[in-house]
Amino acid sequence: MGKVALVTGSAAGLGVQTVLALAKQGHDIVFSYLTSADKAARLQSEVERLGVRCVSVQADVSKKEDCRHLVSEAVRRLGSVDILVNNAGPYIFEYKKLADYTYEEWELMVNGNLSSVFYLCREAIPLMRKNKWGRIVNFGFTQAGQASGWIYRAAYAAAKVGLVSLTRSLAQEECETGITVNMVCPGDIKGQNKEQTIAQAVEADNSVDGRVARPGTGEDIARTVLFLCSEQSDYISGTVIEVNGGTTLEQLIKRR
Repeated sequence: MGKVALVTGSAAGLGVQTVLALAKQGHDIVFSYLTSADKAARLQSEVERLGVRCVSVQADVSKKEDCRHLVSEAVRRLGSVDILVNNAGPYIFEYKKLADYTYEEWELMVNGNLSSVFYLCREAIPLMRKNKWGRIVNFGFTQAGQASGWIYRAAYAAAKVGLVSLTRSLAQEECETGITVNMVCPGDIKGQNKEQTIAQAVEADNSVDGRVARPGTGEDIARTVLFLCSEQSDYISGTVIEVNGGTTLEQLIKRR
């Protein structure tokens, strides 16, 4: 039987394939977007053609008021939230040392990547407890589970490593309620590959550069999320799963 899945920040980027994968499994979908209204409308139409209900909601997950509104809209229009995928998370592309961050940039990184998960879990977990079933999947980065330092990305890395601890703590707290909590750590998935299937990416670029067999895609992440959200995944909680083609953070830093 289909559930209601809430996926944040999914009008574009890695969340697109996750939304489609969950919809293909028969789950009704709520997804948020920040500025990509046109892309959100197209994705909503694509999901609805799969025969499930779909709601898109504009929301800034770094703001607790928007998070409350997002969950309340899911409940009002679809009845509940059974699956929560915390995909949204701001990122500053400019290389900056920690001391050069503004207060506003620091707050954006921490609120958007860590506090947002607290805001959404606080609203969604009571609904899951009521049904004695729930799946929460958070997004990290390569080797976040090892608390790796990331030069010029200190604010983002600090928030995501904090999210690792939150994930594991929450998994322990909710183990008797039927709720599992896990983290997926995507590798270096670039450009349009974030929204593509594996077949599309391989067809466009099947070269091997000595690090990975093929380019990573949004479908790679979606397949992992889909498994963690399944009925049979209930023995897996508090885990941090790398989906990165075997690369390490040190290798990614050297390439840049």
